[in-house]
Amino acid sequence: MYSSATTPTPTATRTALRPPTAAAGRPGPKQVPPGVRPVAPRGAEGRSADARVPVGRTALGLRAPETAVPAGQRLPLARQADSQLIRRPMRPGAPVGAERIDPSALQTPAVRAALASVARICPAFTPRQVLREGSRHILVAGTIGRAPVVAKCLAPQAVRSEYFEQLVADFHHEVAVYRAFVRHRPPVRLPRLVAADHDRCVLVMERVPGRPAARERHPVNAPTPGEVRALLGAVRTLNLWRPPSDVFQPRLDYQLEIARYHSVGQLTDRDAGDLRGLLHGLGHTPLQLCHGDALLSNMLLAPSGPVLVDWEQAGWYLPGYDLAVLWSVLSGDTAARRQISQLAQSGGTMARDAFLVNLVLVLMREIRLYDVPGAGEEQRIMIRRLYDDAALARRAVRAAVGTR
Repeated sequence: MYSSATTPTPTATRTALRPPTAAAGRPGPKQVPPGVRPVAPRGAEGRSADARVPVGRTALGLRAPETAVPAGQRLPLARQADSQLIRRPMRPGAPVGAERIDPSALQTPAVRAALASVARICPAFTPRQVLREGSRHILVAGTIGRAPVVAKCLAPQAVRSEYFEQLVADFHHEVAVYRAFVRHRPPVRLPRLVAADHDRCVLVMERVPGRPAARERHPVNAPTPGEVRALLGAVRTLNLWRPPSDVFQPRLDYQLEIARYHSVGQLTDRDAGDLRGLLHGLGHTPLQLCHGDALLSNMLLAPSGPVLVDWEQAGWYLPGYDLAVLWSVLSGDTAARRQISQLAQSGGTMARDAFLVNLVLVLMREIRLYDVPGAGEEQRIMIRRLYDDAALARRAVRAAVGTR
């Protein structure tokens, strides 16, 4: 639910992709034989390949968007297993599905160390469920009194990572963002801050009822048209919000990113020149507050509306950065991509150019994450799709440069 799907750190190898989820009727949890530890579901870090979809120039919004189809009915709740669940009466606003309990998961050394850090700032915290025990973060759901909360801690494995300093800096930034939101409440729904320990990298926040809009970074099955409209509305509401300028900081050095991708050969000389040309024209364009990692896995579909989580990359960006992230992961939904492009161009020529610069850089990052040695067939399909998208974005950038 509260996956830590911030911008992944490039590594030499990648985990194999999950097989695509069936388009209809997700199965419920399997019955687990006594004494066998159930396997936790993979979260946003699990990879899933998209089917290759022909992308035309209309995908970048050169035509007006089509009217979205009304949202369909959601799938029924998954069948509950016998002894692995805490049975609670369903109430309005309760999370979809039952809570899976695995006491042994709470006893691993990493989780016990994380719980000890949580206890320092929240002695009343009662752990209930390990949501994630990854290489970067550990998430444990629990309660404080009767209030459901989630504790997020930096994993012990992260201390031995070569990217430790960056992970700590991102965690500190997320704590600062949640504290800033206490003073300056944003116009979008997000988990309420309960407690935080900056030094030990511990964050305790409200557990919001709802389900992720997607569990994979690049989902095979996109949300319904109605859900996409709601998510885009929440993102746009955030982007149009103008908090005090000293509360947040710019999070992306665009010139440095262009130089980095150019140096490794992902951008040609012409690509880099075109992007720098657009950036020069955007020198006086006001920056926009963005989530910075607006993946579907970082958005919950709650009864009260979309909820944005994982704010490690929040800050000032060129307009349209969040829209570029969403465009890059919604490869199987042409109508949603047209909606996104239409929104990006609604602010005029400058907004369009900023969106295109963001889009090229986001696609370069995705290619760098997925195009690694040892990729399986599903991942190779996704890589080909990303290269097709990148070629489309390059053509759009060249066309924009030609009209200036």
